[in-house]
Amino acid sequence: MHKSLIIDAEKCTSCLQCEMACSYEHTGAFNPARSRIKVFELEHGKRSIPYTCTQCAEAWCQKACPTNALSRNADTGAVEVANSKCVGCKVCTIACPFGTINFDQNIGKVVKCNLCSGDPKCAEVCPTDAITFGDANWTGLNKMRATAIDTDAGSQASA
Repeated sequence: MHKSLIIDAEKCTSCLQCEMACSYEHTGAFNPARSRIKVFELEHGKRSIPYTCTQCAEAWCQKACPTNALSRNADTGAVEVANSKCVGCKVCTIACPFGTINFDQNIGKVVKCNLCSGDPKCAEVCPTDAITFGDANWTGLNKMRATAIDTDAGSQASA
């Protein structure tokens, strides 16, 4: 069974500890702008939603890559970038419908969540358990859609 990040937006307080831990893990610096997880604030900070790659079963980014720089890690289930193969063409960034693969100008390559090789730091540091690491069947596109529908219904009810 693969594990993945499970995000419960109701528990997020927008503390940004996940962004800090992610950027430090991957770049050695506390720089949320270089994090592979982002916290989006809606309704002027009334609601916060951590957002990162869902490691899609049918990864469009991987299929779009002309150099085969993206591959699935058999142990973690994460789609990972092989920097030695990435030419920075950004085709995968266009193919990802969720915008969770990004071009890093500092290295001239794309970056995305790789689940920290099976030990995601964002989940480790989250003080409210808004981000946990568990059964991959509880995450993905259907969960994102359900959250979006709940968010839309809530905003329509308050209008």
